[in-house]
Amino acid sequence: MTDRDRPKEPADVLLVEDNPGDVRLTKEAFADGSIANTLHVVGDGVDALDFLNQLGGYADAPEPSIVLLDLNLPRKDGDEVLEAVKADPELAHIPVVVLTSSSSREDVIASYERNANAYLTKPVDPDEFIETVEQFERFWLSIVELRDD
Repeated sequence: MTDRDRPKEPADVLLVEDNPGDVRLTKEAFADGSIANTLHVVGDGVDALDFLNQLGGYADAPEPSIVLLDLNLPRKDGDEVLEAVKADPELAHIPVVVLTSSSSREDVIASYERNANAYLTKPVDPDEFIETVEQFERFWLSIVELRDD
């Protein structure tokens, strides 16, 4: 059996999303996955940074293997979260995938300039949304070798 054929270990994924419908669809897509990854959810940018820095009620939070980040968030938007994560030497290694409703070229460019690892536009159709999340999960959590230290 080669390394590629071995099943991957479950990953901790941080979903930063304020829309309950999108959270529900993402949870549904993860539940359908072949690997039992753990999905942690926070609803705004301030809580995302607290989770990542293990502050307040997140003192025992695991370091996520990857972050799924919406751009349109209350209290601190996704652009600010992305900048903070990638500017922090303790967090910069964590892949951040932007998952947002905006397909604006300016948002795509700005996210990559802030060192996003990928940019995905949320489909409006719920079935297409679930398929997008499942494809994300297959690629990032089954194929890509993530840092695990």
